[in-house]
Amino acid sequence: MLQAIQPKPAMPTMAAVMARAAADDGRERGERASRDHGQPSVWMLGMLDEIDYGMLLVTADAQVSYLNHAARLELDGDHPLQLLGNTLRAHRAQDVAPLYDALAAAQRGLRRLVTLGEGTQRVCVSVVPMPGPTATGQTDPARATLLVLGKRQVCEQLSVQGYARSVGLTPAETRVLEQLCAGARPGEVAARAGVAVSTVRTQIGSIRTKTGAGSIRELVRQVAVLPPLVGALRGLGGAAGSAGPRR
Repeated sequence: MLQAIQPKPAMPTMAAVMARAAADDGRERGERASRDHGQPSVWMLGMLDEIDYGMLLVTADAQVSYLNHAARLELDGDHPLQLLGNTLRAHRAQDVAPLYDALAAAQRGLRRLVTLGEGTQRVCVSVVPMPGPTATGQTDPARATLLVLGKRQVCEQLSVQGYARSVGLTPAETRVLEQLCAGARPGEVAARAGVAVSTVRTQIGSIRTKTGAGSIRELVRQVAVLPPLVGALRGLGGAAGSAGPRR
């Protein structure tokens, strides 16, 4: 008895093959994203620690879920914000309402810039809503909030020193540059060093020649816009803070 000849299955078209590959790739990426959700990579955490702005992720009730190295150093006893366990608090009573009002606004998707503290410890804090996907792919109604701490000084010392080495400043010129970047006038620099103002002005002239700066203001600006240089030994300095929240 003759068997019926079965027709050969049609060969898939190139478009079908590409579509299947894209679907498989998308499924793999989705599974990987699901596994990695809420678990920043080591590289990402290391990158955030190299930024010289303090950055914190907080919940709606001011619980800190992550803070970078700069934030751990910034939140000292003099900072307008204090970290009590995992809870972020305002140091002064008059800063409590502005802080919590900004966190509440972030839950509604609104950005705020708040000024906290007073005098030399006065700091601006950027409060930014950070909505994230839930397991179902929908927007989580309980937003995480990013806080970016403003700097309390214009130029970081390590950046100044690195810049000084790169342009060939002498140790004395480096000390002068550090003080200029801290806002000192030539007369104040001279008084602290116990030298004549003319000596300091000569050093400033040498610094300007080596850096190509046309004025002290331009010189300070050159340093102020430098990328951060974070100390290689930061783990020692932040050992106490390393026990803080970092998820």
